[in-house]
Amino acid sequence: MQAPGGAACTDRLRTDGPPVDFACLRRVYAQPSERWPAPHVDPGVTWRELAPLPRTPPTPADNPSTPERVALGKRLFEDPRLSRSGQIACANCHDPQLGWADGRSVSFGHDRQTGRRNAISVATSAWMRTLFWDGRAASLEDQALHPLVDGREMANRSLAPTIRRVRRDPAYRAAFAAAYGSDRIDAQSIARSLATFQRSLAPRTGRLDRFLAGRTDQLDDRQLWGLHLFRTHARCMNCHSGPEMTDHGFHNLGLHFHGRRRQDLGRYEVTGDPADAGQFRTPSLRGVARTAPYMHNGLFPHLLGVVRAYDAGMPAPRPSPAQRNDPTFPRPDPLLRPLKLQREEIEAIVDFLEQV
Repeated sequence: MQAPGGAACTDRLRTDGPPVDFACLRRVYAQPSERWPAPHVDPGVTWRELAPLPRTPPTPADNPSTPERVALGKRLFEDPRLSRSGQIACANCHDPQLGWADGRSVSFGHDRQTGRRNAISVATSAWMRTLFWDGRAASLEDQALHPLVDGREMANRSLAPTIRRVRRDPAYRAAFAAAYGSDRIDAQSIARSLATFQRSLAPRTGRLDRFLAGRTDQLDDRQLWGLHLFRTHARCMNCHSGPEMTDHGFHNLGLHFHGRRRQDLGRYEVTGDPADAGQFRTPSLRGVARTAPYMHNGLFPHLLGVVRAYDAGMPAPRPSPAQRNDPTFPRPDPLLRPLKLQREEIEAIVDFLEQV
């Protein structure tokens, strides 16, 4: 990539070489994104350039959004009567003040039972191709009812008691009539309402969005350097690209604890395919600074620790002698490798991530 003036200055933007040329960096990234330096991605990886999220989220033809359906879905989302105990609402684990997550390593639910996984933010759920860390739901309508009957979450033994509680409320009957033209309340209409509300959510516009829209003063020098490193030497675009900052795929980061107390084999528990063992969905990085702690098990309390772990190449657990012939022992993701970033580079990437 040639910067204006002909010098390939981005080749020198490392702290282990000449001083960082921030003036060059700013000239390069002031150009349209199609003229930015090519990202560092592995052969065969499909990537998309970073871009603002569309103003209107995708909506299925069979569940169009209306203000009445959004309002009804919000009410259901915040209503603890959907749970067996009458004390747990969807909003308990997806709090708007916590980036639509809950700030805990793993969530707790019915009778204060500890869950297995971190509450993934629902702020970008409208754009996701699969839901949950293991991708077991293909749509928000499918996802919406899972927590209601999960024994560790809202713990209803079936959906029937929840439906009865909602039907008994005259205000709900009126709201369903306004939203759907009928006061019929069933599992499908509850799921459709919850899905519609979640599609109305979006992460708040950050400095990165304004930068991508042409306001190049929105990132300071270190944040802009972090963007460049994110796209190049740190190799983040292998999995976090496009407007959603995710590849919508599944990867094994070595955090599966196979054969140990905290074992979680992720996608394998859905597909039964040994090739999926230890893989988890790539989350969106939108609003990531507000959704700590991180990873499917909430292992990392801070972004700095996450970036340091990627710099080290993440853990690569080896099978014990008893596990060597176990087809479910997760194989390391080939995209992971030590990055050899300098401390200032790691800090610049974290500073950039706090703006997305």
